[in-house]
Amino acid sequence: MQKLLLFLLVLAAIFWGRRLLREGDQGGASRSRSARRDTPERMLSCRRCGVHVPESEGVHRGDEFYCCDAHAHGRDD
Repeated sequence: MQKLLLFLLVLAAIFWGRRLLREGDQGGASRSRSARRDTPERMLSCRRCGVHVPESEGVHRGDEFYCCDAHAHGRDD
């Protein structure tokens, strides 16, 4: 009976430890994601087609902004 109880306690400790480790890893990632959400990214309009895309996903050519590299080079791919 004591061996069974000890086995269950060890099993519970392992389960609890893994859960804490997993939450710790995800907690850091969710904090950095929420920090990024606090400052919204600018949406800019493509000079060629007018589609609005986040600034980080588009292409800057001089003072102009394009939704993709093909539009920046004048192609309609």
